[in-house]
Amino acid sequence: MDYQTIMEKHGQFLFPSVINYHAEPIAFAKAKGLRLTDVNGVEYLDFFGGILTVSLAHCHEEVNAAIWAQMQTLGHTSTLYPNEPIVRLAEKMASLSPAGLDRSFFVNSGTEADETAITIAKTHAGGNGDIIALRHCYSGRSTLAINLCAHAPWRILPTQVPGIKHAHAPYCYRCAMKLTYPACDLQCARDMEELIRTETCGRVAAFIAEPILGVGGFIVPPEGYFEVATEIVRRYGGIFIADEVQTGFGRTGGKMNGFEQFGVTPDVVTYAKGMANGFPIGCTVATDEVAASFEGLTICTFGGNPLAMAAALATIEVMEREDVPARAQRRGAQLREGLEDMADHHRWVGDVRGMGLMQAMELVEDPGTREPAPARATALMEEAKAEGLLLGKGGLYGNVLRIAPPMLATEADIAEGLGKLKRAMARVR
Repeated sequence: MDYQTIMEKHGQFLFPSVINYHAEPIAFAKAKGLRLTDVNGVEYLDFFGGILTVSLAHCHEEVNAAIWAQMQTLGHTSTLYPNEPIVRLAEKMASLSPAGLDRSFFVNSGTEADETAITIAKTHAGGNGDIIALRHCYSGRSTLAINLCAHAPWRILPTQVPGIKHAHAPYCYRCAMKLTYPACDLQCARDMEELIRTETCGRVAAFIAEPILGVGGFIVPPEGYFEVATEIVRRYGGIFIADEVQTGFGRTGGKMNGFEQFGVTPDVVTYAKGMANGFPIGCTVATDEVAASFEGLTICTFGGNPLAMAAALATIEVMEREDVPARAQRRGAQLREGLEDMADHHRWVGDVRGMGLMQAMELVEDPGTREPAPARATALMEEAKAEGLLLGKGGLYGNVLRIAPPMLATEADIAEGLGKLKRAMARVR
């Protein structure tokens, strides 16, 4: 099927609201490693990994082989029946989680994983207590997840789910309190107590937070933020849910989980995206105590299917063998150095931030006023596309470039991507 036919049928048969980064969309036909090729034969270097989902590389042979082998034996049973792949992955998830987080529930996406986490938090609290999320966060596209989300453009439903409150995000570059770290004494975290005492029933069921805010623009909290925030939440009866949908599996560099970078231990962790190198999967991991509160009948028809389990097991095996967290730390340092060098030459790069292979540049009209520059970000996306480079975009104002290549990227891959980005930036005025 040629490009024109694909676009015509896409416009005719798909929902019109699906986001698209480029003025002229790209229709891909194949991919391998860090390269994608569109239907016209144009090749692109992937520096966004399918929204941080292709964690290793496109069409990784070992992952594909594991899925194919599983297809020949057992493809689907639903969670009604135990099987070897699901118990093997559950055991592996327990080994990757902090001591005590031994119970897994498998689903199909990050949205479902987060929704499961909220459900068990509410049951653990006996149905009492509010949920606290962060401003600038994103948790998915179900009705509950949209209400957890704190970005107006993503909150497409007027329906309000009661009992959800949003705390200040640890967004140092755009501090809502107009303070500066560390002199601020982490007031964004300390304000959690005022929020609880004024905006809730006085009891908290859970605090859910991404260790690094993904869609929000790869916002990295300052040192000490999570220790203060989680202490307050637990004092008011709540548990801490770490949303590792984007940050998990080595993405932040040096550690397997993002929360490990911040000195806190969650009661529940949610995973998806990079867990199976692009194969649909989600997982909620909890302590025995929290999981035991999840009473009544429950099932996930496709969650825990043997194919997804095989894909995840193979992906994690490669991650462990290749020491992906250490690779992400090394290549992330190389990427960060290149981005900071570019920022030194372009005053409209207001902030460079991130961890590991999860880096961002926030673009502004003026570094003094920090006025967001979404049009400049859009222009840079187009120039990067012209260079054959795929980037992500995010932030509440649409002015943040998100850069997160697959984690088996080599030194040469990162250097090539930086070269393409440098040329693209030179053409943006």
